[in-house]
Amino acid sequence: MEKALQTMIDNMPEKTGKSLNEWKVVLKTKSFTKHSEGVNFLKKEHGVTHGFANTIVTLSKEENNSPADLVHQQFKGKENLIPIYEALLNVVKSLGGDVTITPKKTTVSIIRKKQFALIKPATKTRIDLGLKIKDKPTANRLESSGPFGSMCTHRVQITGANQVNDELIAWLKEAYEKAE
Repeated sequence: MEKALQTMIDNMPEKTGKSLNEWKVVLKTKSFTKHSEGVNFLKKEHGVTHGFANTIVTLSKEENNSPADLVHQQFKGKENLIPIYEALLNVVKSLGGDVTITPKKTTVSIIRKKQFALIKPATKTRIDLGLKIKDKPTANRLESSGPFGSMCTHRVQITGANQVNDELIAWLKEAYEKAE
């Protein structure tokens, strides 16, 4: 399990008043068709901050899968992409202590106060990195969001860990800084 996510789960009772399992019970009494409905419910009805609400809803939906299981399933048959994923995580973790790494079924969300990046093993040979950098023009590697739609403003296709270079790190840092 990612250290940041485990820390968030450990701090949940103190910060939100309930443990993750207690929040799962609360959410089981409701039926939300969209992820955002569950997040908004926790924020409005229970005063939970966005980061905790997002994590609670995500982990409630995928309660049979630990974050490590979710990542493992994403990279099944794409194990050659793991060095790229690990290189991206190293960069993301170095940006600041307020970064939350949240694995989901098909992607890994990178969140500050808002999601600023999304890691998706797109094919057997490529990871798509979605970035949210509002008002930044596209150029060469920094493409339009493509399959990420409105979740991200840009996409970078990565086929080797050596492509997690200074240029890409600068884009990640810019997205992180704008996610305040």
